[in-house]
Amino acid sequence: MRAIGILTQLVELLAALAAAPLFVGWVNQCRAWLQNRTAPSIWLPYRGIRKLFYKDAVIADNASSLFRLTPYIVFGAMVVAAGIIPSMGTRLPLSPAADAIALVGLLATARVFMSLAAMDVGTAFGTLGARREMMVGFLAEPALLMVIFVASLISSTTALPAITQHLATQTLGLYPSLAFTAVAFTMVLLAENARIPVDNPATHLELTMIHEATLLEYSARHLALMEWAAALKLFNYACIGFALFIPWGVSTAQGGPAALLASIPVLAVKLAAAGALLALLETVSAKLRVFRAPEFLGTAFLFAVLGLLVHLLLGA
Repeated sequence: MRAIGILTQLVELLAALAAAPLFVGWVNQCRAWLQNRTAPSIWLPYRGIRKLFYKDAVIADNASSLFRLTPYIVFGAMVVAAGIIPSMGTRLPLSPAADAIALVGLLATARVFMSLAAMDVGTAFGTLGARREMMVGFLAEPALLMVIFVASLISSTTALPAITQHLATQTLGLYPSLAFTAVAFTMVLLAENARIPVDNPATHLELTMIHEATLLEYSARHLALMEWAAALKLFNYACIGFALFIPWGVSTAQGGPAALLASIPVLAVKLAAAGALLALLETVSAKLRVFRAPEFLGTAFLFAVLGLLVHLLLGA
């Protein structure tokens, strides 16, 4: 049984590292098709990361060691987060070390280091992007925690694999509380991953960008790691959504190698559907002004609170 758990952990980590850029490429393709544009290659994110690894890094003279270490810290945090999230199976050796609340803290740690590194060089746009990034995180993290609290109340645990195990093995039922929190989670996913309507990953307009402003001073391998980490973050958020709201198809504690093997195409189908839905949401939405982002995330928090109240008052 322990061997199956280790195998599940390794397969999930390798799948996250390999499929995260592919997921970004799929979203970009769907977005181009919906906007009646010529779609870029689905392998373009891989080519970009590979090209950056072969370039020589250019670092500002006044950059400290924090600036140089941050890409490795952020990338490592995203990899560890991928090891906690049950994307294919619930029997994960890393799961006892951290619950869903610690997962949110891990994501917040990556954001803090990104913001500190953006301010380290002392450029105006880096500092602007760091402040905006922290503003989004300050509002998005409470909403994400509230979403997790609703699922943890239903499952009587804060461990994400245990939540997925509980929801995947019980009789199919309708949970209005999870419906409200699903809307809140979708809004948080858009904000946390710099997607429309909060940010636009396809533009470098300094006055409106948030995430891209924190990466302006990075190049070569450092930028490759940051871009890979951003793809991993989007992949992780999608898998968190699957674990909370579409847990079916994962290998549970009673499953063996065959169940783990069967969960791979199920995850691929979920990612394909989620990527198409994400592209559709971005296509039909308009970019908000930066100062409207708090209203957007405040609405997400209200939806999460509504889900919590529905569960506490109605038990549904």
